[in-house]
Amino acid sequence: MAELAVFIGWDSREDIAYQVAKATLLDKASIDVEVHSIKLQELVDRGVYTREVDPLASTEFTYSRFFTPWLADYKGWALFCDCDFLFFGDVAELLRYKDDSKAVSCVHHDYTPKEGVKMDGKVQTNYPRKNWSSFMLFNCEHPSTRQLTPELVNSQTGAYLHRLQWAKDSEIGEIPEEWNWLEGWSTKPSQGFPKGVHYTNGGPWFHNWQDVEYADVWLEKARALDPQFAPV
Repeated sequence: MAELAVFIGWDSREDIAYQVAKATLLDKASIDVEVHSIKLQELVDRGVYTREVDPLASTEFTYSRFFTPWLADYKGWALFCDCDFLFFGDVAELLRYKDDSKAVSCVHHDYTPKEGVKMDGKVQTNYPRKNWSSFMLFNCEHPSTRQLTPELVNSQTGAYLHRLQWAKDSEIGEIPEEWNWLEGWSTKPSQGFPKGVHYTNGGPWFHNWQDVEYADVWLEKARALDPQFAPV
């Protein structure tokens, strides 16, 4: 059994982003990690995802991310992250934030988007605790986390899910910002690299998002994975 299960949101428009996130996470990992993609259509085909299409959802995993504890059989600890990540850090370090009293741990961003549009023209919505749910370390056996059943995820509002209202405030642990470093927002470290770069507005897989931090590293990995890769 792997020491850490990782579930990465997958979007049919951004498969290369998923591939880079997975590859760079595994490249740096010093522990046994099992990486899974969360593909919406697979959950739909299994009959467990039944939400109506949300026109404000910017990715296919906007809501399916909350299936992570269910997919992990409500056992142990599991990490969820968006696909638009580039990892420089070793996820083994995240194990130090395992706290049985917490239902979930994440970076407690106080983030207000500068732009009204992100990525490929999708609306950039603003709400409390924005980006908290883009990188979550779930304590899958915690009673509050076990509330995240398919029935609840299918029926609850986006606000309830993304603001982590299914857990008490005291049950939401904190992870340092370097693990969910928001490109274009977070302060660049004076030396070294963030642990996890999050291209929350848009990344180098889009031709008009080439002038972003660490784009050269991202592009090098993308072309190593797919020599035919070209930004869209």
